[in-house]
Amino acid sequence: MTFRIADSFSDSLARLTAQEQKAVKTAAFDLQMSPDNPGLSLHRVDRARDKGFWTARVNSDIRLVLHKRGGDTLLAWVGHHDDAYAWAERRRLESHPRTGAMQIVEIRETVEEVVIQRYVEEAVRKPRLFEADADDALLSWGVPEDWLGVVRDATEDTVLDIAGHLPAEAGEALLQAATGGRPQPAAPVEGADPFAHPDAGRRFRVMENVDELRAALEAPWERWAVYLHPAQREYVDRDFNGPARVIGSAGTGKTVVALHRAVRLAKNPDARVLLTTFNERLAEGLARKLPLLATEDVRERIKVAALAPLIGDLHAEQFGPCAIVTEEEIRALLREGAAASDAAFTADFLYDEWSLVVDAWDVRDLDSYRDLPRLGRKVRMPAARRDAAWAIFEGLRANLISRGTKTEAQLAHDLAETGAFPFTHAVIDEAQDISVPELRFLGKALGSAVNGLFFAGDIGQRIFRAPFPWAATGIEIRGRSRSLKVNYRTSHQIRRYSDDLLPETLVEPDGTEENRLGVTSVFDGAAPEVHSFGSRSDEVTAVNAWLESLLQADVPSDDVVCLVRTSSLVNEIVPMVPVRVMSMHEAKGAEYRAVAVLALDQDIVPLEDRLLSANDEARLDEIMNTERHLLYVAASRARDHLWMSGVAPVSEFLQDLL
Repeated sequence: MTFRIADSFSDSLARLTAQEQKAVKTAAFDLQMSPDNPGLSLHRVDRARDKGFWTARVNSDIRLVLHKRGGDTLLAWVGHHDDAYAWAERRRLESHPRTGAMQIVEIRETVEEVVIQRYVEEAVRKPRLFEADADDALLSWGVPEDWLGVVRDATEDTVLDIAGHLPAEAGEALLQAATGGRPQPAAPVEGADPFAHPDAGRRFRVMENVDELRAALEAPWERWAVYLHPAQREYVDRDFNGPARVIGSAGTGKTVVALHRAVRLAKNPDARVLLTTFNERLAEGLARKLPLLATEDVRERIKVAALAPLIGDLHAEQFGPCAIVTEEEIRALLREGAAASDAAFTADFLYDEWSLVVDAWDVRDLDSYRDLPRLGRKVRMPAARRDAAWAIFEGLRANLISRGTKTEAQLAHDLAETGAFPFTHAVIDEAQDISVPELRFLGKALGSAVNGLFFAGDIGQRIFRAPFPWAATGIEIRGRSRSLKVNYRTSHQIRRYSDDLLPETLVEPDGTEENRLGVTSVFDGAAPEVHSFGSRSDEVTAVNAWLESLLQADVPSDDVVCLVRTSSLVNEIVPMVPVRVMSMHEAKGAEYRAVAVLALDQDIVPLEDRLLSANDEARLDEIMNTERHLLYVAASRARDHLWMSGVAPVSEFLQDLL
């Protein structure tokens, strides 16, 4: 007997309460151990078109929906009694006549007639998106035969609805085509097991034993992190003759591509792959997902680590232990230098000049400093002021040498000169926040190697580093940069609100552009709530009512979070709400079913202290951009529910959404 779990089962299980989930897992174990267990009260779903659907009793209210064929059993869905029967009555399990992939298909006639009628009416008023596509093309995308007419009536207003009724590969192909792409369906496999087709592999998982079933039920696999859409597969399998990059807005699967890319490269027995990102928490997240994709022997050839600590370890191996100077120590030394200088410099200006120019680009003498284009700094600086500033920086450098300390940037510069890098490939996730020294180091190590460097990132999520032209570090990605356009994580409604926080096109310092148009989500959800209040107490009262409604609707409390701009606000809000509270920066890379972004007041986002620290208009623009990006990061952490609020006068960013 073959025992499988469908992704529809995992999705429906996640919507149940913790107590209900526990009971479901027990019933699932019983079913696998003894498929005919009388305690499960198996009943065929009499009104189902597909006579293979059965239900099994979990408790007085919850029912498993099974599909039984021969000796095979599929866990297809789980839910409350009436919902379970209704779900089974509206579905059939079949292999697609064109692709050969096994699909759970929603029966066309069971969709409410008023819904189909709306599709037809919209098609009369607006252009039909797939009018020119032949039946054979639509079938090759996995569209069920009885849905061809409905798909052909799809307009820009109804395509998302229609896609939601179709098997995953068909719905995603429609959305890709609707946003200007061209679906690349998997090739038909004639005579093969329909469950073995790549499209079916994204939906159905074989459970070999109880231990494997237990692992799947305790931590339902993230199919977006295990299986790739064909549109993503290109970026994993393609060979590049230089550094390459995949970009895309939040939720489009950049990390998925990075993980698969690392695994694909590591399948070569001679490979040694670095899978890295900019902080240890995100690196730990990558490491947790890797076992879902790679066998142990492949994982042994992949090193997962945060980039800065890794550089520190490699530097220690080459040069011995070295103390790292802190930002506070650097600022103190610069204040001393400014006080002793005849020139009028603020400590903030000097720190920015040191960190963004001198230290970042490894400037070691006055002549180089005089001649260096001010990469990452838009403000002109006369020669006389450069000379005066250099005297301060030279004193700082001498002080560091006398103390035997170095900056993190200097560690990377030292390593770049040695060429010491024990990896054949490097895959860098969240690459928008890589630093100049880190990028220069990687470029010198693997910049000319085939498949040497692969970056995944989103300009709109750059919140930790100032922008700079990558080409100036020796990394040239023009012609080897690709965009992802389908959002798998965030509902259509939340994605639209989040995207409205950013301009349609983001421009890098070297002139490269990221066009954010044409991105679409694969599922619908509740409309975000955006509010302005007269006081913080009113705001907290309202958000608590919203949170309570979610908990009453069985959204798990550990999948709900409140985000605020600063750590002091975290401390203020923690006693007031029943869920976890964290800063926006801490939430980078995470996702939750529901997110409340609070305290979006005028002087908090953008943060007033940061604005007052700006030394010039260019720096002010940079701060405004990163603050806007930070709010985008916060909003795009939500999958199904989003709340955004502040106390009047609210942030200008929030004002755009009200």
